[in-house]
Amino acid sequence: MDHSRVPVLEALQEFRRRGDVAYGPPGHKQGRGADPRVAEIVGMDVFRSDVLSLNGLDDRRQSQGMLQQAEELMADAVGAEHAFFSTCGSSLSVKTAMCSVAGPGEKLLLSRNAHKAVISAVIINGVEPVWVHPKFDTERHIAHPPEPDDVRARLREHPDAKGMLLITPTDWGTCADIRGVADACHASDVPLIVDEAWGAHLPFHPGLPTWGMDADADLVVTSVHKMGGAIEQSSVFHLQHDRISPDVLKQREDLLGTTSASSLVYATLDGWRRQMVEQGHGLLDTALHRAERIRARLRELPGLRVMGGEVIEEGLAAEFDPLKIVVDVRGLGISGMQAAEWLRAHCHIDVGGSDTCRISASITHADDDETEKLLLESVRTLVERADTIERQPAVHLPEPHVLELEQAVLPRDAFFGPAEQVPAERAVGRVAAEMICPYPPGVPVVAPGEVITAEVLDYLRSGVAHGFLIAGAADPALETVRVTARP
Repeated sequence: MDHSRVPVLEALQEFRRRGDVAYGPPGHKQGRGADPRVAEIVGMDVFRSDVLSLNGLDDRRQSQGMLQQAEELMADAVGAEHAFFSTCGSSLSVKTAMCSVAGPGEKLLLSRNAHKAVISAVIINGVEPVWVHPKFDTERHIAHPPEPDDVRARLREHPDAKGMLLITPTDWGTCADIRGVADACHASDVPLIVDEAWGAHLPFHPGLPTWGMDADADLVVTSVHKMGGAIEQSSVFHLQHDRISPDVLKQREDLLGTTSASSLVYATLDGWRRQMVEQGHGLLDTALHRAERIRARLRELPGLRVMGGEVIEEGLAAEFDPLKIVVDVRGLGISGMQAAEWLRAHCHIDVGGSDTCRISASITHADDDETEKLLLESVRTLVERADTIERQPAVHLPEPHVLELEQAVLPRDAFFGPAEQVPAERAVGRVAAEMICPYPPGVPVVAPGEVITAEVLDYLRSGVAHGFLIAGAADPALETVRVTARP
């Protein structure tokens, strides 16, 4: 296929050349009605490029097949049989993927270290989750992806499960043995969905972890805005084999997705694919060398523990994405959240993620010598001035088994059923009717239908006192908790 072609961008260029005047949405009419004060900040070209796909970039019959051509080029670029663009981010794409495999009342294996979007999908779809617990790293207090043997065991216990959803890479860059999990699923003749939101770049360089399509996954969802070059909400479904019908996937996406898809998303997805095919190896090679330099120099600083390939040697993860710079800052006497806030306030840099123990920075093909220097100088300054940061109440980090809560009620039933808000101390032993989710990274500690324990509540409330942001809960301060009503 001719990867110099960019069908969406070409259609947008032709739309501008023709000078079409639209009498339908968007109401700003390619910027003519935009407030100049807005255009001054975001740029007039944003409005000029905001065009309907139907009766704009293409006619109402889609006779030019602009989007289909772009998707076929994407599939060819990454070795998939089919690719579908999505403009609502991978949060919606994962929901769509899950709905394509299991319906209400059916079982689906899920990594329990899943993002809140996955738990939301369980609630919306009404599936019965069969949790596959991650491999927990007690020393680092971090969850790595589950292993193939864990998946095999759960499939033996639940032979009626319809498939598996695996999250890899994690927010912290650790990766699963995708092929091993795919083999386990396929031995039971069920599909493997991979939530590879952090892995859009993986197909384009051999020095990166294994790409899900290459590891025999059936359906892979990527967020191109995370590690690629497309704008926010840019997501792609990649599909192969016959365990999931492309027609079913498109119908489910049509059910959940927007009817006002963004041409900005489509155009930047199209352009990013061309860039990666033509230049990706070289761009990513430079990024990989840059990340290794940064990691080596950070390891020279006192009080820091920088994560890397040793998690593979220790048998904790199958692979590690070297473009993730993950730094444990507890040796400085502060939390990752404090470090992130200090770096933003004093050095004007925003790290990619933070939690109780660590911060992370993603290095992409967009980084250069200046951003490399700035990151190193900023973290060095943090180390030098860490003793000036006010100490906060300690977070009571739980043992791994404490996080494996009993699922007493289906998440959908708990979330939509009768509920009451009770004081936190009275929530112990009750069934949660809400998600309680420290954010970021956005993995719920408590999901609807799970039994709340004293240890988990102590962990969460100590986190709030330290500075956790809680998503999903009706009361983010966790003075009260929403639980299912007693019969």
